[in-house]
Amino acid sequence: MLRWLPFLALAIALALSGCASRPPAQAHDACLILEDNRSWWRALQRTERRWGISPGVQLAILKRESSFNARARPARQRLLGVIPGSRPSSAYGYAQALDGTWDWYKRDTGNRRARRDRFADAVDFVGWYSDKSRQLSRIRLDDPYNLYLAYHEGHTGFNRRTYANKAWLQRAAREVETDTRRYDQQLAGCRRLQRRSRLFF
Repeated sequence: MLRWLPFLALAIALALSGCASRPPAQAHDACLILEDNRSWWRALQRTERRWGISPGVQLAILKRESSFNARARPARQRLLGVIPGSRPSSAYGYAQALDGTWDWYKRDTGNRRARRDRFADAVDFVGWYSDKSRQLSRIRLDDPYNLYLAYHEGHTGFNRRTYANKAWLQRAAREVETDTRRYDQQLAGCRRLQRRSRLFF
């Protein structure tokens, strides 16, 4: 019996690693992202139907916020720990949602069991927050640059233009805008290929 223990331990480790959510290796290619994570495509489509926000925007914001890491935390906090005298950020998961904002989302949508490390919940959160940006800050849902600024600064901050003197944040928003356009173009090609070959998603 004992001689089987190493093999049993290896089998359990492989099973657990298969269940773990790993960031996609090709984060710049929407087709490869979704080929490796086929359930994500259905989640992106549901969010698009529910909130009117394109899959490209959803992917671009998650890429910027967490690089598609389900258990991501703020980079500075990961590297340095909590700085004495400062408050640790509660940002977590694919969308890097804060505790208070996530609680607001769950109350507002009735999605009480939502988890920040579940992709479908994270993209639904991005869609919901973008819809709030449309309502509270009058941002169009096809304007990823300003959607990201409001996502980062909050609606009150965006309306007060707190981003105006943050060149690094404006660069990040431009990156989200560029990624959105690329992802949506790639996904249009994926959809055509899918209809012909049914190889994707």
